[in-house]
Amino acid sequence: MWENIKQNLVIYSIIMNLFGFFMMWLDKSKARRKVWRISEKTLFLITALGGGVGTMAGMYTFRHKTQKLNFVLGLPIITILEILVISYTLFLY
Repeated sequence: MWENIKQNLVIYSIIMNLFGFFMMWLDKSKARRKVWRISEKTLFLITALGGGVGTMAGMYTFRHKTQKLNFVLGLPIITILEILVISYTLFLY
């Protein structure tokens, strides 16, 4: 049973991080075209739901939101907490 949960957690993490990376690209693309944007709250929610590594990778790959202090500090803090929770779940059970 735990092996199945661990496998699903890894798959979920991969999907969320790819989604976070894609959303940062999409928001940067929309910003360049000056069209409707993805809210910062949504980007933080994606990060908090397991997409921290992906959103941070997207932020620096696309140079998007790198001037906003709440992103430069907030995303790494959320990501570190996320990694700790996932590590605890994967390795202690």
